[in-house]
Amino acid sequence: MENRFNLIDEDWIPVADYGRVSLRKIFSNSQYRSLGGNPVQKIAVLKLLLAIAQAATTPKDDDEWQTLGADSLAQRCLAYLQQWHAQFYLYGKQPFLQIPTIAAAKVQQFGAVLPEVSTGNTTVLSQVQIQRQLDDADRALLLLTLMSFALSGKKTDNSVVLSPDYAGKRNAKGKASTSKPGPGVGHMGFLHTFFAGGNLQETLWLNLLTHQQLAQMQLYPAGVGKAPWEDMPTGEDCAVARVLRESLMGRLLPMSRFCLLSSDGLHYSEGLPHAGYKEGVVDPSMAVNYSGKEPKALWVNPEKRPWRELTALLGFIQQSDSQSFQSWQVRCGLDRARDKVELFALWSGGMSVSSTAGEQFVSGADDFVESQIWLYSDMLGQSWFAQLKQEVDALDGLAKNLYGRVMGYYKELTVDGGKLAPQATQLFWQLCERQFQQLVDHCDQGEPSKATRQKLRRRFAGYVQQAYDQFCPRDTARQLTAWAKQQPNNSMYLKKEA
Repeated sequence: MENRFNLIDEDWIPVADYGRVSLRKIFSNSQYRSLGGNPVQKIAVLKLLLAIAQAATTPKDDDEWQTLGADSLAQRCLAYLQQWHAQFYLYGKQPFLQIPTIAAAKVQQFGAVLPEVSTGNTTVLSQVQIQRQLDDADRALLLLTLMSFALSGKKTDNSVVLSPDYAGKRNAKGKASTSKPGPGVGHMGFLHTFFAGGNLQETLWLNLLTHQQLAQMQLYPAGVGKAPWEDMPTGEDCAVARVLRESLMGRLLPMSRFCLLSSDGLHYSEGLPHAGYKEGVVDPSMAVNYSGKEPKALWVNPEKRPWRELTALLGFIQQSDSQSFQSWQVRCGLDRARDKVELFALWSGGMSVSSTAGEQFVSGADDFVESQIWLYSDMLGQSWFAQLKQEVDALDGLAKNLYGRVMGYYKELTVDGGKLAPQATQLFWQLCERQFQQLVDHCDQGEPSKATRQKLRRRFAGYVQQAYDQFCPRDTARQLTAWAKQQPNNSMYLKKEA
């Protein structure tokens, strides 16, 4: 088998404003601002880049991280890629992130493992859902995405088991079982959050974890671990697989599917099993609340855009708040980012999924979502967060009041408004999204910021009226009476000191 299409040299990574670039270019060019592709592809590629960075150099502590810097990190990554160049061929005797011995598994067409593509008897609604030919760059991106974000179901050929006596791919009757979702997806689609810097190299530096932080997290007994290309597992439960499951590398590149590319698809079977958040193991980028009897994960919700979760992700800023979600990526990096970078962002994204009888799919209201909020380091603190939380809570109050008013309007007309009231509140949040960054920027206690918040409150109150008017027509006398009776009253919201 010929070694060809090396991921270090070939252009395959989508980058905003530039198109496809190679791994070498990523670490050589500081002009690249952010990754391209859909949110899941962005997460998968970023996790690969972080795996390369952690393998190239993992700082001892924050002091060593600060001394390292983004430029030095990029140079060390280039040296590391040169050292392991032979392991990054997409095809050959040791294909990248692939298991040649899984060739006994049935070949699955590429469209079947792409959640946005319609196959079988699924209705095609747009051109995006049509199956197309994938070039080598597309195949590399798909392969990488499947490591964390493969959907559960019967598309894997679990009749092929590589580890002797491994029973994880069999059901109670001894037959091949339905595969479990990738650890980056979970049951409904986890929301992932990362820091974003002024360019990709700074982004990697801001998200790089230290040995000290990994010890504090107590999630990965094996520490950083070895990158899979340095030591590939030979089976689902071999010695290498067991160590990978207990390391940070095993969350960045989980190998949850065993794949081997072929000319018209890929040999496809379930790979390494990973513990979930209910067992206390998570990706650093996931957010989980462990304060209750049952842990609660932060899921992707297309009707609640990720920017609305900002206060949940930053809840630990208020030290008295023990009920907040915790993302290790955010918690470990916020203080050092605030100290060393003037401006940075929190990027959150993912994909929501549905499931029936163990088969996951993207349908109905499911969708990709992502949001990015920029934060100035000099304004972050408890007073800023308290003000932000107050403003967001007030917006929630407006949305709930709007929902009730729309429901009341249709009740006056003896019509069921159960479907229209949620649409009205969704429109309200869509309108608010345009101004949310400005609100975040003006939650300090200065007089100019107070004046800006008052202006924003008037604008948000106007959005309530706009959504109410759009979903509650007043064309007839009866409609006009109901419209006037249920008119939203935002006076208390406007009178409160912002």
